[in-house]
Amino acid sequence: MKVVGFAGFSGSGKTHLVEQLIPALKLRGLRVSVVKHAHHDFDIDHPGKDTYRHREAGAFEVVVASDRRLALIREFEQPATLSVHHLLAELYDGVDWVLVEGFKSSNLLKVEVWRADAGKPARYPDDDFVVAIATDSADRLPQETIRPVLDLNAPDALAEWLVENGDRFEYHPDHYA
Repeated sequence: MKVVGFAGFSGSGKTHLVEQLIPALKLRGLRVSVVKHAHHDFDIDHPGKDTYRHREAGAFEVVVASDRRLALIREFEQPATLSVHHLLAELYDGVDWVLVEGFKSSNLLKVEVWRADAGKPARYPDDDFVVAIATDSADRLPQETIRPVLDLNAPDALAEWLVENGDRFEYHPDHYA
């Protein structure tokens, strides 16, 4: 599988870009998964549902499945810090691309999502894992770069760039051990 991260400050447009890249890659016949970093309070379950009741009763894991989807909910007894590599290991091995949102400090190759109007610093000058910049403000980049500068508002072109450079993003878990 190929793995690419999308890094940038909150409000830069990472989620919107990933949301647009998914169908652009699927149109090319590719199976796409997403790994998303969330805040510690997130929950996908709701009070009153059977799965919630099982968790509340003390189940370590609850798997719920239908003929259309599967969800695994795992409760940690103590706070656990999982790396992006732990999460990638949980994914189905028949996926072509994994888009990773968040994990901006990870050692994955990533595309920085940067907007000048957001008023936040760019990461690419100090992050060797940033291999491209997706921006709506190419003429306002804070520092010159030899990295590809891609149009944040052209997700199809970004998908094409990913596919053309796919060999760079091949994931080898043993490289991160």
